[in-house]
Amino acid sequence: MTSCCSGRSVEMVNREPDMNTRRDFLKVAGAATGIVFCSCGLRDAAWAQQGGGQRLPVMVNGKRIKTIDVHAHCHFHEAVALTGDEANRVISQTRGAQENFIVIEERLKGMDAQAIDLEVLSINPFWYRKDRDTAAQIVKIQNEKLAELCASRPDRFAAFASLALQYPDLAVQQLETAMKKLGLRGAAIGGSVLGEDFSEPKFHPVWAKAEELGFEKVLAQHAAADRSAA
Repeated sequence: MTSCCSGRSVEMVNREPDMNTRRDFLKVAGAATGIVFCSCGLRDAAWAQQGGGQRLPVMVNGKRIKTIDVHAHCHFHEAVALTGDEANRVISQTRGAQENFIVIEERLKGMDAQAIDLEVLSINPFWYRKDRDTAAQIVKIQNEKLAELCASRPDRFAAFASLALQYPDLAVQQLETAMKKLGLRGAAIGGSVLGEDFSEPKFHPVWAKAEELGFEKVLAQHAAADRSAA
């Protein structure tokens, strides 16, 4: 099943056999809760109905719609610092890149301006080429910081955990910690790990652990599959 936000694709494991398409998912989710995952096109349509200048709440045909950005990114200084001299390669040099270091009130203002009720945060992998200890430290910091941020405003933020997938046994431990101790919603992964496809047997224990823990979602970051510094 695929949902889109901010022009990027988001893939989620669908564990309901009777919901095979995005249309089916939206129909069931909307009917059950009034909440849908929306593309920018749907959001723009809502703005058009309201004259283009409105913020939250988003109304479509007179009905309150909860908007969720499932592909929102962030960084944490403490984790990036562990890359040493390669830190500048981790952070994009494009305009606005520093906004990925979240100042909560500023991020909330931006979300309100874009009519986003909830952001699901994730971090594009930049640690896949790192040694085991460094990768473990980066992931630990990021997952703990993500959990702390979400706990501060659970009405506005959720998050997908980071995983050191180049070390599958470590990733298994990180999955369990992320769900059982930190309360994160799923895991964010790259499109591959240093060119290795996720169908390789070495990754099977990771997917088995995800199924065991009941993770409903695995987010595949297609736009930046592996930004690890060489």
